[in-house]
Amino acid sequence: MRSLLSVLALLIVLTFSPPAAQTPAPSFAVEQILGFPSPENLVASPVGSAVAWTFNERGVRNIYVAEGPDFTSRRITSYAEDDGQELTQLSFSDDGKTIVFVRGGDHGSNRQGEVPPNPSGSPVQPRIQIWSAAAAGGSPKVIADGDTPVIAPDGDRIAFVRDRRIWFVPIGGSKQPQQAFYARGSSESPAWSPDGRTLAFVSNRGDHSFIGLFSGTDRPIRFIAPSTSRDSLPAWSADGRKIAFLRQPGTGGTPRPPLARVDLPWKILVADVESLKAVTAVTSGDMPVDPILQNPGGIGLRWGAGDTLLFMSYRDGFPHLYSLEHPGSTGKPLLLTPGSFMVEQMTLTPDRRFVVYNANTGPDRSDMDRRHLFKVPVNAGTPTPITAGTGIEWAPVVTADGQTIAYLSSGALRPPAPTVVSISGGAPRLLAGERLPADFPASQLVTPELVSFRASDGVEAHGQLFKPIGGATRKPAIVYVHGGGPRQMMLGWHNRWEYANDYGANQYLVSRGFIVLSVDYRLSVGYGQSFQFAENTGPRGAAEYRDILAGGKYLQSRPDVDPSRIGIWGASLGGYLTALALGRNSDVFAAGVDIHGVHDRLPPVNAAQLAHAIVGDGITEADLRQALKVEYESSPIAAVSTWKSPVLLIHGDDDRTVDFHQTVDLERRLLAKGVNVEELVLPDDVHDSLLWRHWKTSITALAEFFERTLKTKR
Repeated sequence: MRSLLSVLALLIVLTFSPPAAQTPAPSFAVEQILGFPSPENLVASPVGSAVAWTFNERGVRNIYVAEGPDFTSRRITSYAEDDGQELTQLSFSDDGKTIVFVRGGDHGSNRQGEVPPNPSGSPVQPRIQIWSAAAAGGSPKVIADGDTPVIAPDGDRIAFVRDRRIWFVPIGGSKQPQQAFYARGSSESPAWSPDGRTLAFVSNRGDHSFIGLFSGTDRPIRFIAPSTSRDSLPAWSADGRKIAFLRQPGTGGTPRPPLARVDLPWKILVADVESLKAVTAVTSGDMPVDPILQNPGGIGLRWGAGDTLLFMSYRDGFPHLYSLEHPGSTGKPLLLTPGSFMVEQMTLTPDRRFVVYNANTGPDRSDMDRRHLFKVPVNAGTPTPITAGTGIEWAPVVTADGQTIAYLSSGALRPPAPTVVSISGGAPRLLAGERLPADFPASQLVTPELVSFRASDGVEAHGQLFKPIGGATRKPAIVYVHGGGPRQMMLGWHNRWEYANDYGANQYLVSRGFIVLSVDYRLSVGYGQSFQFAENTGPRGAAEYRDILAGGKYLQSRPDVDPSRIGIWGASLGGYLTALALGRNSDVFAAGVDIHGVHDRLPPVNAAQLAHAIVGDGITEADLRQALKVEYESSPIAAVSTWKSPVLLIHGDDDRTVDFHQTVDLERRLLAKGVNVEELVLPDDVHDSLLWRHWKTSITALAEFFERTLKTKR
């Protein structure tokens, strides 16, 4: 009953916004707004109706399981510390009795091969390990040191990657791991055949790669249609007779000018497993090349019912889902999801006849900044909606009994939570509502509104505007800039945990009396190909900065904003754009917080590239000089001479995505110019802080910095 009441209370919060008031809402603490249980890694059991996911509860990560029809959640691990050790890659055994997962590492980084991070300062070096836990509960146990576990269909053993090799280990850990086979190069991306007799893998040879097949120590390794290309992403058909895979050109060719946009062509090939012969099923085209491989979700290769291949493509201007019956024949791909919107994530029903996906579309114009669930047959472009309204839904999975869709959902006032709904639609039901702390300040949050504004070159950018209730007639305001480039902020709690924390930070700033504008600049997803893949962005000219400046000027034009008190903050690429804003336009941006931003976009001089330029092989020395000039002018370090506004720099010194030296170097330059610089260094933490307490420290410091620099008129 107590659990039911908690769920009902959450539904009430979701449905009703707090009433308008003329006096400022009382503020809350950072630990309250960041105190929600953050769900990730949702998976469905291959039998029955069970699902599992992870919760990060103030840094304490654990696995939870729920099973229909009541879907009461239960915790099956008992980790108790904010230790910065990830829990990722959950999967059920074939009988649904065991959950395998990976503990440790920094799986969002660009440098996976390094020593595992140790943000908590443990005197014992952390390891990346494969664990198993009984779905019914009990003490988890270590299976092996390694990563990327894939359970065999018979449920008896696991294939995994360690030291660039593929290994086998019994799922119960009864024996020591053994290297599965020897193959030259790096062996990665293991994928079992449906009968468990053959393991497909990628054999990476540096400038080219093969799809390999291992069928036991009594047979030699076979390679599918080997070539000078780079082959990857092997996907077995349901009957195990075919493998689809992605083919891209091998590394090499005539050098191109560094500022030229390079979109390499690609193909989807389908191979007969016995003959190893492959035929081309889908191509990217040549001019222009379909850029789907640069989209965060990638090409999404998988097989549906009736010998149907499913894949994502940008061929109509948005990332959409396509199907191809009998690939390799004369048939053409069928668009399953027509419309001006982005398909983001998808999953198949157990019978493989339908796809459940999420997309930023719906009857409300503001749905372009939300996500809703839809269902579509694999052989017809006739999608039907599953969810609607003002919420955000993502990461769908379908239970093995085919009756329920489990997914993660949030709203403007409600943080992310696991949710279930009938496969035929109806009222959704939140799970694990009792895990939300009683002091979570849902009633003190505001609902952002969709806004748009135009940059100096006429490009329309979008944003979400957060306005505090009551307070002064003209308030200080802050521009928030997301990272990554191919991201999209939303009209509610975000579907990625790090951006959910940023959304919480923006709500906290609003509670302190600031107006906040979150900007989706060009490079952001969700607004079409020409916006996501705009020309002259990043080191090629930083054209996306025009959208950030337009956001600042939009705030200056509002009657409820004091135009002299506008700040800016962001992380990663958002930190880069924050630094550009402070350097180029201190007249607009009075203060800023730059979190692990890139500040010097000059690449190291490549001796081989220089040699080709000297002899005029595809590029010239003038091309290189022009590229270096543009890359430098696109860097914040080029704007230090006009940088006047104070800045707070925040960075973890074990960042594996943006080198910590980027912050060290910028600070030295700014101090030499007399700029007011404050710093917050997070020892041994990574790009997106693994420790919850570091998030709390950073957001507290950010808010205090803006209180000091913007609450008093300049």
